[in-house]
Amino acid sequence: MKPNLSTSTKPYVIGADLGGTKIELGLVDPHDRIIARKRIATEDHLGAASVVERIAACVDELATHLPAGERIAAMGMCTPGPVDHVNGILLDPPNVQGLHHTALGPLLSQRLGFPVQLEHDAKAAGLGEYYFGAGRGEPSMAYVIVGTGVGTAMIIDGKVYRGLHNTAGEFGHTVLDRNGEICSCGNRGCVETFMSGPWLGKRYEWGLRKAEGGRRNLQSPVTGEQVAHFASNGDTVALQVISDAGTALGAAIATLAMIVKIDLYVVGGSVAKCGEMLLAAARKAVPNHAFASVAQHVRIVASGLDTDAPILGCAWLARETAAR
Repeated sequence: MKPNLSTSTKPYVIGADLGGTKIELGLVDPHDRIIARKRIATEDHLGAASVVERIAACVDELATHLPAGERIAAMGMCTPGPVDHVNGILLDPPNVQGLHHTALGPLLSQRLGFPVQLEHDAKAAGLGEYYFGAGRGEPSMAYVIVGTGVGTAMIIDGKVYRGLHNTAGEFGHTVLDRNGEICSCGNRGCVETFMSGPWLGKRYEWGLRKAEGGRRNLQSPVTGEQVAHFASNGDTVALQVISDAGTALGAAIATLAMIVKIDLYVVGGSVAKCGEMLLAAARKAVPNHAFASVAQHVRIVASGLDTDAPILGCAWLARETAAR
């Protein structure tokens, strides 16, 4: 059951999203609203001490928005994985190399004077959607993030499913086509090779060359965002690429539904901004890859929170931490 706390029992907390290029922090009030924000560059190459001090300065600034007599009770922060969420340690995420094996949670907690809970970014966004977004009122939900990579957070009866070694959710590296393209992980035909932003760009370039008999010589790589823009303007190659991506997404979700029997799949991330061009194709594909008794219950919807999902998910974690 989801907790039903009155606003009078909810403290002010900070939700923070640390990525490869930026750190975004939000002050969240008892009504679960982000009432103030602060964004800074990550600059992990400057080291952990610099990151901690700059985050602390942001927290001090956000605290000026507190009503008289209120204080910040805790912070939740999400980062790229892999993460040791129990001990608050970033392990070795490839796009924040300056913070490898950093006990960021304890360092921040010591500096700020209140508890800090670290979490994987996809799992935090999934919690945000489950409690405050498209998953509200649902017993269970899977959050599928489709951006530079593809990942999944499964929320079952209000709890993140982590697996035995905290590695559950590597949805993007399940194989759809064993004879497909070589993925960055070394396998062939992973889900990620059909729908991540970089792969949408590659597939668009291939499709364009095929359509034009190899005559086109593109000067720079096409991004997934550009493919979405081209498709929205009626580009037939881009429309086909996104339709194919949606079909692959539907096949992958159908497979997951057959295994875990979750009904609701919330799709977020930059590629999800393709909207119905992507999601309609995914819905259409599900019945082709799952039993009718399973497929009839599957629902695929867009994120209800967009980029606020990780901050609100981290705020929920912060309140859980403060209550311990």
